[in-house]
Amino acid sequence: MKAMRQNDRWRWLTAGAVAVCLLAFTLLIGLLAWQGVRAFWPQRVDLYTFSQPEGAETRLLGETLEHQRRFPAPADEQGNSGGQVNRYLIKTGNRDWDAPDFRVVYSRTAAQVSQPADIMVLQRRSHGQAYGWFVGLREDNEELTAQDPDALLHQRLGQVQMLVRQANQIRRVDMARLNSQREQLDEQAATNRAAGRFDLQAESEYQANQAALQRRFNQLSETLASLQQQSQRDLLILRDVHGTEHAIPLTEIVDSWKPNAMTLTGKTLHFLHQLWRFVSDSPAEGESESGAFPAIFGTVLMVLLMSVVVMPLGVIAAIWLHEYAGRNALTRLVRIAVVNLAGVPSIVYGVFGLGFFVWLVGGTIDQLFFASALPNPTFGTPGLLWASLTLALLTLPVVIVATEEGLSRIPNSLRQGSLALGATQAETLWNVVLPMAVPAMLTGLILAVARAAGETAPLMLVGVVKMVPELPVDAVFPYLHLDRKFMHLGFQIYDLAFQSPNIEADRPLVFATALLLVLIILSLNLLAMGLRHRLRERYRLMTQ
Repeated sequence: MKAMRQNDRWRWLTAGAVAVCLLAFTLLIGLLAWQGVRAFWPQRVDLYTFSQPEGAETRLLGETLEHQRRFPAPADEQGNSGGQVNRYLIKTGNRDWDAPDFRVVYSRTAAQVSQPADIMVLQRRSHGQAYGWFVGLREDNEELTAQDPDALLHQRLGQVQMLVRQANQIRRVDMARLNSQREQLDEQAATNRAAGRFDLQAESEYQANQAALQRRFNQLSETLASLQQQSQRDLLILRDVHGTEHAIPLTEIVDSWKPNAMTLTGKTLHFLHQLWRFVSDSPAEGESESGAFPAIFGTVLMVLLMSVVVMPLGVIAAIWLHEYAGRNALTRLVRIAVVNLAGVPSIVYGVFGLGFFVWLVGGTIDQLFFASALPNPTFGTPGLLWASLTLALLTLPVVIVATEEGLSRIPNSLRQGSLALGATQAETLWNVVLPMAVPAMLTGLILAVARAAGETAPLMLVGVVKMVPELPVDAVFPYLHLDRKFMHLGFQIYDLAFQSPNIEADRPLVFATALLLVLIILSLNLLAMGLRHRLRERYRLMTQ
């Protein structure tokens, strides 16, 4: 009875610990979701009117972030402070012509606040959001008239965005392919010259091909210039709170809405649209408020490449340690080294990756295969390949330990039975041991993915940058460019939190990006855990 009571006590303690962990994880997800996702909900825009002691009035237009009614009054020039004031934190936007876009206002009397229904919010590709009243549209400096100006605005905005997408398609795909063909043609000509095979016929073919590519390039340039000219014809006229009218090109506008006039259904649809744009769009040059798709793509791609490298190496090392190597001083030394490598700080791996992979290996590859491109490095610079290899080295001890632990749990009777039936050691290993050790391998993969996806410090040295113009994968051969730099969610969180010039605007994006990173790690782990569960159930009877 005493033993049963002790077992019940431990059972309840274990259940309590699990419940606390689940509660903490749920609260973490809830905090990230509340602080990050709410930024995509259309907030009402308030028109403030502050009365000055001399009788003048000051007007501000923006979103109310904080309002403290009894805030200690700040000290004056003589250092005297007293009384309480109203403190307002207002997001006024309009950064390019009325900076800063966040205002802290102190007022002894409460401000007059109203919510005009015709206030428009513009989400722009640069300079943040703009607040004001929609005056009209201009095409080639001629005003456009319509019965429904808002419908005309959204129609023209859709047309301009389609033109921008066509221009990006030409610039990033067609011209990129054409430049790649021109580089290949020049390299072939240089090779023929070095080998002495560049005769008159080869030279004429080279000039003809070069002229054809140049004509195609000129056609694309003309088409691109025409698209850019068409997209820049339309201007939106916005009147700010001071009555000044500003002309904003539609190419700079991502979306527009009137939050004070929106219904609950309209706000919900707008919220989902903004959330999708954040996940699928790319940030503009010098801005971080547009989207996180390149960071998501880079994170997932780096983790997949790291997994492809670390799993074979870790599994082979674990098999050698457990199945083939004897219990001697060498194996004990190797196990001690593996355990110690798991405790090395990640930044040390970044320094090693920069020195060994980037400078030594990458520099050697450039000398052997890309000498014509020097002094501009190809692989002798931080990139996706070196970042994946560095993280593979970082997570290798985790995979080795997990796999070796799984191999040790397989009964020796299964190995002896297979050998007794005439199978060799290699056949026993391949057909009996490894299939039963797959759940343990997947456990190592889960731990490796969880650690690699959240690392930031080593990636800052071996490939991650704040902004990249192109993804590591495109339509140009070889399609996967391992030498390119990439974006990462962990580094984006660091950049938004500590390197942003406008921390108030980027603070919600810090939580939203952190939520994305947690969800990606959780999704990858759940996929591996599901596969592990199925394999574990398949081989459960064999181990009993």
